[in-house]
Amino acid sequence: MNSDQIKGAAKDIKGDVKKGIGEATGNQKLVDEGNLDKAEGKIQKGAGDIKSKI
Repeated sequence: MNSDQIKGAAKDIKGDVKKGIGEATGNQKLVDEGNLDKAEGKIQKGAGDIKSKI
């Protein structure tokens, strides 16, 4: 596992937490930030997966 995979997974988890807190508190901005973090994390992890295969 390379650093991009680890950072991507961490960002994905961070997004889950933000989204959950935002939903629990009714804060739509936090939900949106969580969704954005999750998307960035998935992209970064995907880039890391490609690097590992090369």
